[in-house]
Formats: sequence, structure tokens, C-alpha cells
Amino acid sequence: MCGIVGYIGKRRAYDVLIQGLHRLEYRGYDSSGVAMITEPGELNIYKSKGKVSALEHFASNKDISGTIGIAHTRWATHGEPNDINAHPHCSQSGRIALVHNGTIENYTVLKEALSQQGFNFVSQTDTEVVVQLIEYIMDNNHCTLFEAVAEATKRVVGAYAIAVIDRQNPRQIVAARQSSPLVIGIGEGEYFLASDATPIIEYTNKVVYLNDGEIAVIEPDKELKVYDSNAIGKNKIEITELQMSIEQLEKGGYPHFMLKEIFEQPRTLADCISGRITADGKRVVLSGVIENRSKFLNTNRIIIVACGTSWHAALIGKHLIEEYCRIPVVVEYASEFRYSNPVVNQGDILIALSQSGETADTLAALELAKQRGAFVFGICNVIGSSIPRATHSGCYIHVGPEIGVASTKAFTGQVTVLAMMALLIGQMKGTVTDQTVEKIATDIRRIPTLIQDILSQSEKIEDLAKIFTYAHNFLYLGRGYNYPSALEGALKLKEISYIHAEGYPAAEMKHGTIALIDNDMPSVVIAIKDNVYDKTVNNIQQVKARGGKVVAIVTEGDTVVRNMADYVIEVPEISECLTPLLTAIPLQLLAYYIAVNKGRDVDQPRNLAKSVTVE
Repeated sequence: MCGIVGYIGKRRAYDVLIQGLHRLEYRGYDSSGVAMITEPGELNIYKSKGKVSALEHFASNKDISGTIGIAHTRWATHGEPNDINAHPHCSQSGRIALVHNGTIENYTVLKEALSQQGFNFVSQTDTEVVVQLIEYIMDNNHCTLFEAVAEATKRVVGAYAIAVIDRQNPRQIVAARQSSPLVIGIGEGEYFLASDATPIIEYTNKVVYLNDGEIAVIEPDKELKVYDSNAIGKNKIEITELQMSIEQLEKGGYPHFMLKEIFEQPRTLADCISGRITADGKRVVLSGVIENRSKFLNTNRIIIVACGTSWHAALIGKHLIEEYCRIPVVVEYASEFRYSNPVVNQGDILIALSQSGETADTLAALELAKQRGAFVFGICNVIGSSIPRATHSGCYIHVGPEIGVASTKAFTGQVTVLAMMALLIGQMKGTVTDQTVEKIATDIRRIPTLIQDILSQSEKIEDLAKIFTYAHNFLYLGRGYNYPSALEGALKLKEISYIHAEGYPAAEMKHGTIALIDNDMPSVVIAIKDNVYDKTVNNIQQVKARGGKVVAIVTEGDTVVRNMADYVIEVPEISECLTPLLTAIPLQLLAYYIAVNKGRDVDQPRNLAKSVTVE
């Protein structure tokens, strides 16, 4: 959840750190801080509650010299957001500074033991325990910072990515990871450190992703050294070249990243589809599936684990795979999966679905499935992230960096990949006809153009949003493939506008939720032409009979719903299984414009962060 940045080299570290914190602010924005060694023996730490801009203001008249430093932007877990709980945290003597992303589960035990040794704690965080423990080990064992970090990591239980500096050694950063991401950028005589690659790309495209249990010793003008958890032998370093650009990390003239990412979807889905449907439109090509053909042909069950928006995409994936592959699919919340003693058998396939590839709950779920003999397949967006490296095989969605906290283009990318995957497996199994594959594959290739058509209605949706800005509750209704779309639309509105919204299967509304409907509670109903269209029309009539206001998303040319709904948004006609890719767009725009009208911080909504890397 939190964002870590580090630099060591010839540049002024502060400039790199602040720019990096801005790039990582989507990971947390409760507070931020920097620590720099200005000269041997001098360690300056500046921290501030709030966003990175508050830290910049606080540090504007301070000593920000020095060519080594670490920084942090926080999403609070232990302790409220304030200046004291902000990172970096300092050891009792003031010698060592540390930043941390993750959760230390045994911090109370360690804190009590260190307190008995005379250590005083000033914050409420679990992180302060780690920096005090490192100092305790250094003082008692008379060892190096690297040796103390290695020993400390053996004593802590939980998830961590840490970067540590010692004011007595301004030529070294020590970093370690366990279940939290950490990447090192390699420059000319300099190194960059971050939770993900976004702060690094403007300096170098060469990076090393640390694996669980690894510890790195980073020194300028020296070879990067990475050790295993026992700190004995140096591990082989695998250098990866980043496939992103600075332009992808900028707003490009849009007022928010979220709006930019909504409007990027025609291009990003074209990238997602590119090379994956043959020129004649008759076959889908996904190498991760084809190379593991026998696994998919012989499995008796597929389990999809995901969280948040990815869970909604997984529900659509379930419908796709069951319809076209005739394989039973179970969709599980990753956060609940490993605590329910799940039934996982040899021959099962588990699909881990995650935009960031770093979601802690999803990582834990896939590791459990691997232990029980399942074949694990990852569908992620971020190349080189933890989930792709932990799975047996997988597929990237290739929609580019998603900076806005509320996921948009990743959702449509995930659904697109799941649709292509279902067609491919179904064709391999013979459970779908070649004619059906060709029709749907042809429609998949039309998706970017059709979304562009929907985006041309953005001004109309913006005007519609003004009418409902002051609603206190919303109901989102959908059926079949678009029931998950209703869930996703409700989530988008909740995330960024803070309006309570509930997604519901339209037919289930009458089993309780209908009691909420009145003139003050608008219902957004997805009523496209599908095999349950007539049933959805009946559900709209039930809402109208109770005095409810209806915003309907309909297929172009629909007159039946248009004559009964209060407001209508049209989407083009397409294969039923692909309709969630089109209905998602007006739902995203409606949520965005309502949030803007309410003056919300769309890209950084309260209490949220982009990558949930802690439990």
C-alpha cells in the first residue's frame, strides 16, 4: 500500500525522492517523509501529514543536500496519519533511518522485548520496531548494517519491503523484501529504489526485481549485490528492461488520471487484443494457455481468486468459461480464500487476477493453491510484478500503467483477456463452434471502435451527473453478464464520490431491496438487448411503480425502455458476452462526473490506495 523511494549516486537525492513520491502517491497519501545523509554523521529527516505537496512545503527551507536518501508515502495501517507516525522512522540513537511497506505481525512481542532493553518508542507504528531491532542487533553483535538487517529479517514475522540507511555510512543503502514489492533501478554509477518502476523510468530502463527473502546491498559505482535470506551467498541478478514511457505516467492534458484512463480504453484494449486474434479472425492465440493445453483440457474445475474490481471481472470470466468451455468455475474473494480451508485438488486450475500483480491476499491465495497441487495461472497488468513471477504461467493484459486509484482500463483489459481465454479453451475442447469463435473474436476486434463511440457521449453523461450529484444512495441493477457490471458500477461510485451504492441482480431486488426504493433513490439499470431483456424490463416497471427514478443503459435503437426510463444512455449492439465491456464505460463516466461535481479528489479518494499489498 505504501510507496518507497530510494536513491544513491551523484545527484541531489532530494530531487529524485520527491519526484518519486509524487509518482507513487497513488499507493498512499496519508503522510510522507524523506531521510537524507548530508555528510558523514548528519542525518536529516523531514516528515509531514498529508500529501507530498505538504512535505515539499515543510522542507522548502531545510537542508536538503546529500546524494543518498530514502523516502516514503504512507497508507496508514498501525497508528493514525500524523507527523510522528509518518516514515522514515529513526532508531533511538538517531543513527539509522528506515522506510517500510507491509505489516509486521509480531511487532507487539518485539516491542515489549526491546522496551525491556531500554528502547523508547515514539510512534504507534509497527515499523519503528524494525529500525530499533536493527540498531539493537548492531550494538550487541558489533556487526555491519547489512548483517543486522539480515538478522532482523529472521526475527520479524509478516510482510515487508524495507530500505535502511546509516548516517555513519553515506555510501550504502540496504534493502530487503518479503511479500511486498521492491525494485532497484540500475544507472551509471547510481541506483534507484522503489516499490514499483514508475519513479525509476525517467532515469533508467534497467531494473532488478527483488524476490522474497532477498537482501540487497546498494552502493554507488559498485556492482549491485543481492543475497539470500541467510545472507551467505550472492544471488544471480536478472536485469529486466522496462516497457513503459514517461508519457504514460503523465495526465496528458486531462484534469485527472482517471478520466485519462477512461478515454485511453480504445487504445489500451487495442494493445490488449493485438496479436492475440489471427488475421482471419478464426482463432485466439494466448501462448500461456496453448503451452499448457493439457492442463486446461483435463481440468475438472477452475478457481478464480481476486479482490475488488478484479473480483467483478472474475465473475464475468466465470460466466464466459462456463458457457463456452463447460468447465465449472468458482470465484473466490482472495481475502477469504485461505482462511476457509478451501477444497483444492490436484488438477484444479487457479487463476489469480490482479491489476498490480502485488495484491497481498491474491498472492497468499495462489501460494496456498500451489502447495495443494493446483496449476496456477496469473492474469496481471504490471510486467515483472510478484504474481506473474509466482505463477506457473499466465497472461498480461497490456493496458499500460494505471495511476488512478479507481480501476477502469484494467477492468476492461481483464474482461477482454478472459473472453479470449474462454474462446481459446472452448475451441481446444470442442465445446464451442468455429462459427461462434469467429463471430465473437470479430466483435472483440470491434470493441475499441465501439468504446470510442460511447465516449463521444461523455458530455451528455456529464450533464446527467449534475442531476444526481446530491443523491445519498444509488441502486445498480443488472442481469446475466451485466450483473457483475452493476456491482462494478456501484463500486466506482462508492470509491470516488463517497455516495452509498449497492449493486444487485435485478431479479433479486424484489426479495428485500425494493423496500429502499423511493423518489430519492435513483436506480441505474443495465437493460441491454440480451436473453433476459424482457425480465429486466419487468424489473424497471417494478422500480417505476414505487416512484423510483431510472437511469437505463440500453442498446442503440431501444424504444421500450426509453419510454419508461427517466434517462437513457445508449451503447452499440454486440455479442451478449462482450456487453460488459461497453456498459462499463458509461458507468465509469457517471461515477467520475458525479465525484467531480461533489469536489472529490478523484485520483486519490480517502482511505484508499491503488495496490493493496497488506492484509
